[in-house]
Amino acid sequence: MRLIQNTTERLFSGLPESLVLFLARFALAAAFWLSGQTKIEGFAFNPFAGLYEFGWPTLKDSTLFLFEYEYALPIIPFELAAYLATIAEHVLPILLLTGLFARLGAFGILAMTIVIQIFVYPSAYALHASWAALALLIMSRGAGKFSLDALSQK
Repeated sequence: MRLIQNTTERLFSGLPESLVLFLARFALAAAFWLSGQTKIEGFAFNPFAGLYEFGWPTLKDSTLFLFEYEYALPIIPFELAAYLATIAEHVLPILLLTGLFARLGAFGILAMTIVIQIFVYPSAYALHASWAALALLIMSRGAGKFSLDALSQK
């Protein structure tokens, strides 16, 4: 048992934390950015899929339909919820990916994740737990060396 623990510690303790944090930021940013992209038309930016459209973004009718009938969030009107979620799914990933105010971006993602878990897709707890873990990692450790936050501290 001790041999396994010592061996794995030697193997993995040298992982660069900033690389791990960048990967965490990228994973969260990609998930929420791509979700936000499904909610709009007129603007698309996905270099991995080769999608580029630089018009003025507008909400799709299907987005409003989902927020009115499927998601049915309490407290705020569905139109406002649709706009707020769509804006957040574009702004927060930019903060995370660039590492600018990354802790704030991760907190926003965590808040969205909690809302999604409770009100939208409660059966997707495994996915939401992974998002929450990544957000909490970034909130507790910061963005790492590969970030605008790190550059601004010099």
